[in-house]
Amino acid sequence: MSITAILTDIEGTTTDLAFVKDILFPFAARELPAFVRTHQADQQVASLLNDSRQEMQRLDADLEEVIDALLTWIAKDRKITPLKQLQGLIWEHGYTSGELHAHVYPDAYDSLKRWHAQGYGLYVFSSGSVRAQKLLFRYANQGDMSSWFKDYFDTLTGAKREADAYRIIAKHMNVPVAQILFLSDITEELDAAHTAGMQTCQLVRGEVPKNSQHKQVQRFDQIPLGDDT
Repeated sequence: MSITAILTDIEGTTTDLAFVKDILFPFAARELPAFVRTHQADQQVASLLNDSRQEMQRLDADLEEVIDALLTWIAKDRKITPLKQLQGLIWEHGYTSGELHAHVYPDAYDSLKRWHAQGYGLYVFSSGSVRAQKLLFRYANQGDMSSWFKDYFDTLTGAKREADAYRIIAKHMNVPVAQILFLSDITEELDAAHTAGMQTCQLVRGEVPKNSQHKQVQRFDQIPLGDDT
């Protein structure tokens, strides 16, 4: 069945994983304590701190204990929603101040630009918050890409390795699931999307994943879309 919509991961797919691990995560870890202490009374931050206490199963945890937990989750790359939301708020400050500039692979930028012009529906599904996703593409090193995407999805939709998340996304898109192509570097995410009925393609930016049954390419311009020229 022909492809009409493309759903893409970010880390390791459109964006070098090193940018996330070596730049974004350390920036968030460095800035988080002061940011949380300064903004703890803000409604959004206060709500995320309470969500973090629930995740800790410590509703009575004081602010410093919550900060310690958040920093531990960053160090362990935990996919915890309130942490991801807080990271997005912190990164926004970094982008708007000019301290951060987002990495996007040139082949990803060129192909996404072309697919948008050709009329494909473009969407993003990442473990990072929707806010963080929009910021990354808005402040991409090649220029603002954020308007190319029809919608963004994060872990509030569901876990990336569970098929139900992809079914929910397809329903939200209002596109037949078999017409959606999901792009990722992670085999288990592709497995889940395939189980939900999506077409899949694996970006192999480094070491070739083992035990993957998905079509593999090294660059976006190697992804077959039928009429893509």
